[in-house]
Amino acid sequence: MTVVDNAIYRDGVRVATPDSLEETFETLAAHGGFAWIGLYRPTDAELDAVAAEFGLHALAVEDARKGHQRAKLERYGDTLFAVLRPGRYLDASEQVEFGEVHLFVGAAFAVSIRHAESPDLGRVRRRLEGNPELLRRGTEAVLYAVLDEVVDEYAPVVAGLENDIDEIEDQLFSGDPEVTRRIYDLSSEVMEFQRATRPIVDMIATLERGFEKYGVDVELQRYLRDVKDHSIRIVERGEGFRQLLQNALTVHATLVGQRQNEEMKRLTETSLAQSEQTKKISSWAAIIFAPSLVAGIYGMNFDFMPELDEPWGYPFAIALMIGFAFTLYAIFKQRKWL
Repeated sequence: MTVVDNAIYRDGVRVATPDSLEETFETLAAHGGFAWIGLYRPTDAELDAVAAEFGLHALAVEDARKGHQRAKLERYGDTLFAVLRPGRYLDASEQVEFGEVHLFVGAAFAVSIRHAESPDLGRVRRRLEGNPELLRRGTEAVLYAVLDEVVDEYAPVVAGLENDIDEIEDQLFSGDPEVTRRIYDLSSEVMEFQRATRPIVDMIATLERGFEKYGVDVELQRYLRDVKDHSIRIVERGEGFRQLLQNALTVHATLVGQRQNEEMKRLTETSLAQSEQTKKISSWAAIIFAPSLVAGIYGMNFDFMPELDEPWGYPFAIALMIGFAFTLYAIFKQRKWL
């Protein structure tokens, strides 16, 4: 069902709940007041009927038909056309889901068009109907109430994003390799959040500039300024989140660089240690080789060997081996190989 709720109000009270759009148009023309028509993904025929009855501008109607619009506020003559991007935080996936609401507001009508489940405009309607003093101020009270609901629903989104950023700060120093991807994903969500929230401040500022020209009720002006204050705080939180994520990315890059430097240092120290060990092994091998060489030669079975006929042969060979070894040891020690 695309017509979610359909009512006519006079003096802040619902006086009729027509069963069809045609009946709404007839009742409004006969008895006055203003109509608030709530649509959920309307058909082209329904949207064309509303546009023809209330004289909606073709460009605004085309935007409402296509959807996927940026948040904005435009004025076509005496009709306001607002596009809002409500958001809700999904705990299961730790993501922000953005919806889309279009709102046409004229002197005798308010047409709200939802393209997503959020926000609950039924709750907005019930809240307004419970406050006749506000509702009797006209269709701009509907605009205020929808703006207020959208801004209020950003509060859980802010809390969810804040929690995710806190978790990222913990991940930064744990060495988790997934933290980079999470920072980028969360940065994208924060930027999308900013695209949804920033225009609201400008939208209300635009309304403020028309307060005097269009005779907006003084009390309603106060309500709208209150929403503007809330939206400014939301925008500032979004700016803070973006800065925190940029800082987190910088810190992460620094930590990765430090870990790489430490790994290079460790590898270098290991390589130097291995080089020192190689020097020591080579030095001792050379020291041992010199006596082995002499002993090997003297151990050959030749007929003419010094030790066969001379009593000093063996002492000479041993002294030669010790001399070679000592000389090599002194050289290697001087070069700090040992």
